[in-house]
Amino acid sequence: MTLRIGNGYDIHRLVAGRPLILGGQRLEHPDGVGLDGHSDADVLVHAIMDALLGALSLGDIGLYFPPTDPQWKGADSLELLRQVVALIQQRGWQVVNVDSVVIAERPKLKPHIEAMRTAIATAMGIAPEQVGVKATTNERLGPEGREEGIACHAVALLSQ
Repeated sequence: MTLRIGNGYDIHRLVAGRPLILGGQRLEHPDGVGLDGHSDADVLVHAIMDALLGALSLGDIGLYFPPTDPQWKGADSLELLRQVVALIQQRGWQVVNVDSVVIAERPKLKPHIEAMRTAIATAMGIAPEQVGVKATTNERLGPEGREEGIACHAVALLSQ
């Protein structure tokens, strides 16, 4: 068996007038803000997609879903994730697991983590036990700590 690991990272600015979507779940920020981006700006799913693509040296999500292409305007990131997983499977690889950490001061993510794991796992065609989602604050440091944005780091392990 051959194994490959990849890592991914994403950050999006928090702005008024946008929904806050993380892990395919619509959340309510106490200040009524959401993530800015061309698609739904789901940093958690974007970081996972980049980790999956990185494991096979296939570039990043901007290569497949460029923000300059109007067809991806407002796109559901879980649907984009399905396409990334299909691309990986076409090359003969399977997802062993993914793990991630979302960095946000607010809202509290713990009540939503199981739903996020389930939605991501369903989109990837794997069990929720193969999807790790953790949340942390940045202790009021940096752009995440100042609530200017939300970031996510992810890793993915693939097998062939």
